[in-house]
Amino acid sequence: MSAAEIGGRAASAGLLLAAGSGSRLGTPKALVDFHGERLVDRGVRALHDGGCRPVVVVLGAATVRIGGAVTVHNPEWSSGMGSSLRAGLNAIPDVAEHVVIALVDQPFVGPRAVERLIEAARRGASVAVATYGGARRNPVLIAREHFEEVARLATGDAGARPFLRAHPELVVAVPCDDVADPADIDTPADLSALRARPGAPGF
Repeated sequence: MSAAEIGGRAASAGLLLAAGSGSRLGTPKALVDFHGERLVDRGVRALHDGGCRPVVVVLGAATVRIGGAVTVHNPEWSSGMGSSLRAGLNAIPDVAEHVVIALVDQPFVGPRAVERLIEAARRGASVAVATYGGARRNPVLIAREHFEEVARLATGDAGARPFLRAHPELVVAVPCDDVADPADIDTPADLSALRARPGAPGF
């Protein structure tokens, strides 16, 4: 994808990790309907509306047609999140200075959390992490200068966490308690509980 195709220089791309099979859920999470919208489409919308251009989605267990995003197939998806993160980082176009990484199974992480991470990057952060009650969760923003090391450290089911632990001096915490909720979907009970909630701030 060229700069012209994505509308010129992009400060921050979006990366949605959606390759898993959802073994405990019984179906790939990307395909799950959540309030009339697939989780993968909801995740793409959060990144796009939050200011990410382009949005890259890493798929694996399920092949999905997605509007408004670049899709990448990870043939090694069953090895864990690390391989999907590496595949996604390799697909981020050179025009992107940063990437905001999100997970497909957190339906209440919306555009306002993404906006806050991008604003932190504009203020000079090269690594920014959304926090909730002081705890680091997702999404995570990482500058291009760190892509190679992030990819090298991402093994097995570990994503960006090993890099963040190795470089605490780089991490800027971005409180998102008032605009998002990091609750995730791993089991049918999780899905039922989140479907029953009226919503979350910021989406």
